[in-house]
Amino acid sequence: MTVEEKWKANQAKVAFMKQFPGLLMSWSALEGKTLEAVAPLTGRAGAAVLVCTDGSFVIVAPLAPEPWELGEGLRAARPALEPKHPEAYAEYDRLAHLDKEALRAARLEKIIGAIQNNLKQIPELKDRLRRLVDEWK
Repeated sequence: MTVEEKWKANQAKVAFMKQFPGLLMSWSALEGKTLEAVAPLTGRAGAAVLVCTDGSFVIVAPLAPEPWELGEGLRAARPALEPKHPEAYAEYDRLAHLDKEALRAARLEKIIGAIQNNLKQIPELKDRLRRLVDEWK
């Protein structure tokens, strides 16, 4: 077999795999289906095939969501999950509020620190700050 024949054979195989009966290519296509089996993939730790009772299946990447993805996921699924996990959402809301307040306080400290660190190098900074405060009155 020549290199070109091998390349064509691989292309045909890949094209067939992408059209394999039951392969789902969107999460919405999985909605309402019943999971029958989870088959781990050997080539990538945590990756798996989710097989449904109707013969449909989806290939999934390892479950290692980033913190921002977890937050987005909890917000997106809140209508469906909160009735089942109300205490967890209450705790999440409490912790999210603490995080938001800590961020606000940290920003304030950073601004105040920057002002204090630059007062000697920029003498006109005091006057500019006074004018700014007066404008707010």
